[in-house]
Amino acid sequence: MNDLKSPQKIISLVPSLTELLFDLGLENQVTGRTRFCIHPEGKVDQVEIMGGTKNPRIDKIREAEPDLIIVNKEENRKEDVEALQKDFDVMVTDINTIEDALLTIHDIGKRCGVNEAAEELASAIRKEYESAPDEPQLTAAYMIWRDPWMTVGSDTYIHSVLSHWKLKNVFENQTRYPKTTLDELSNKNPDIILLSSEPYPFKEKHIKDVEKACPDCRVLLVDGEWFSWYGSRMLPSFRNLNSFRKAIS
Repeated sequence: MNDLKSPQKIISLVPSLTELLFDLGLENQVTGRTRFCIHPEGKVDQVEIMGGTKNPRIDKIREAEPDLIIVNKEENRKEDVEALQKDFDVMVTDINTIEDALLTIHDIGKRCGVNEAAEELASAIRKEYESAPDEPQLTAAYMIWRDPWMTVGSDTYIHSVLSHWKLKNVFENQTRYPKTTLDELSNKNPDIILLSSEPYPFKEKHIKDVEKACPDCRVLLVDGEWFSWYGSRMLPSFRNLNSFRKAIS
């Protein structure tokens, strides 16, 4: 195990947090990423891919001899994390709310020797967070998959975002990412149904299927990164959500 000196070789197995490392000025220290780490565009391409979030290349990670590996309780598999913990300093993040995400920015800043940059970023994000428009509450369903249809429960980061922008999750009595049906969605009859761009890439053609089953609901495509990416992407996402929330009222 390494001591707690500022790490010079960091591997991130969490797409949102890979982007955060770059935005905190640590791009020269990032030596490994997953194939899903796509931001910041044009910069992250220079970093070697070490598998995916669920199937990292443990052999390549070992060869890189990182000072720090950043993982996430939800994004990464427990068995992979435990295997890496035997030989490396592994920072396990657990993010289920906006507050969790802000604390993680502070923690990574402290661990990586960029406290000031992390404080500035978190402060800017919090300013956008506190600027959420005071609009009437709408009931909402946020769809992340089809065949089977899947949504989000109350113990997710996405739910935390929905709640803050006064979109009351009609599946809040469930946890994680429950399966549902269009019939159930119709019975719940939310004011608005949001079809996310990820992980399932919902398109315009899918709106009609949902509108047919739920004729009284507004169905909209939304950028999944606004609702599910934490780290530095929270800043532009929260700005966009402030505008979006005004537009749909």
